[in-house]
Amino acid sequence: MIQYALYQGRQWLILAVALLVSASGLATPSPAAESSQERRFLYVAAPGIRDYLEYGGHGLLVFDIDHGHRFLRRIPTKGLGQNDKPLNVKGVSASAATARIYVSTTESLTCLDLTTDNVLWERRYEGGCDRMAISPDGVTIYLPSFEKDHWHVVNALSGDVIAKIVTKSGAHNTIYGPDGRFAYMAGLRSPLLSVAETTKHTVARTVGPFSASIRPYTINGSQTLCFVNVNDLLGFEIGDITTGKVLHRVEVQGFKPGPVKRHGCPSHGIGLTPDEKEIWLTDGANCRLHLFDVTTMPPKQLQSIELRDQPGWITFSVDGRFAYPSTGDVIETATRRIIGGLKDENGTDVQSEKLLEIDFLGDRPCRAGNQFGIGQVGTTAAGK
Repeated sequence: MIQYALYQGRQWLILAVALLVSASGLATPSPAAESSQERRFLYVAAPGIRDYLEYGGHGLLVFDIDHGHRFLRRIPTKGLGQNDKPLNVKGVSASAATARIYVSTTESLTCLDLTTDNVLWERRYEGGCDRMAISPDGVTIYLPSFEKDHWHVVNALSGDVIAKIVTKSGAHNTIYGPDGRFAYMAGLRSPLLSVAETTKHTVARTVGPFSASIRPYTINGSQTLCFVNVNDLLGFEIGDITTGKVLHRVEVQGFKPGPVKRHGCPSHGIGLTPDEKEIWLTDGANCRLHLFDVTTMPPKQLQSIELRDQPGWITFSVDGRFAYPSTGDVIETATRRIIGGLKDENGTDVQSEKLLEIDFLGDRPCRAGNQFGIGQVGTTAAGK
C-alpha cells in the first residue's frame, strides 16, 4: 500500500508539472502543430563586409527571428577564389516559390536549395557579378557584371544567360519591381537610374540625372518614387520614376560628413520601411542611422540612432518590426531601440551588407524578404 501511495503521488506530481508547463507556454509543440506554424529566419551571407572573415567567417548564417535572433546554423557555400579564399559576397536574393536562395560574389553566382541547404550549382559569368535581383515568380535574375558595362539576364533555375543589357554605367545594384514588370539598375559611374522592361529585357527609360553617381537606392511599392544615395552626399535624393525628374535633395542636419572605412561616400545604405512612412539612412562616419518622415515632402528629419560600427547598408524584416543595418545591430522599429546584435556560433559579432528574411511553413519556404528596404504599400509583397 505504501509503495502504491508513493507511485500515485509521483503520478500526480508529474501531471501537475505537465499542467504548469502547458499553462506557461513551455510545452513542446507536436510535429503537427510545428508544421502549421510559420517560422521566421534571417539569412546572412558572409563575408558580407568586403572579404573580411572577422565579421562572421564564410557561408550563410541563419538566425531565428522569433527567438531573439539566436544563431541556428551555418550553411556551407561556394564563392571561392584563388587559393580557395572566400571572395567578397556582393548580393543575396531568394524565392519562396522555387525554394531557392542565391549568393553572388565578384566572380560567380551560387544557387542553393532552401529545403536541403544543398548547393545546386555555381556559375561564372563574363565580367563577374554584383548585387542582383530576382523576379517575384523566382524565374529570372537580373545580374550585374562586377562594375563593368552590362547586366546579364539569367534563368534562375538553370543559371543560363537569357539576355544581355549594356548600359556602360559601371553595373552595381539591382532592384526587381514588386509586380515583376520592371527592373531598376544603377551603376557606380552614372547619375541615371535605368528602368528595364522585363518582358523585353531592354531599357525603357531613365530617372535623373541625379547630382552625382548613384550608390544604394530603393523604391516605393507603387514604383512611382525612388530614393537614392549619391556620391559626396550625407543624405539622399528623390526621383519621380514616372516622369524621370529629380524632385528633392535632402541633407542630414546636425551631423557632418567625415572619413569612412568603405564605399567612399557619406551615406551608403537607404531603406524605406514596409509601410512607407519612414526612410532610414546610413551615416558611415558618425556610426548612425538617420530617420526621416516621408509622409510629407520634402521629408522631415526625425531622429538618429547610434550603432556599434560604421553602417554600409540597411534593410527590414518583412513585417517591418525589425531594422537590420549591416553592423549586425537588431533594432525594434516601433521603439527605435537596439534590442540585440547578431553573433555567430563562436560568439563573434556578425556584420554583413547582404541579408534577408525567409519564412517557412513546415519545411517549405512560404515567404522571402529582400536585401533592399523596398516599400510594400499597394503590393502583395509576401515575397513569394
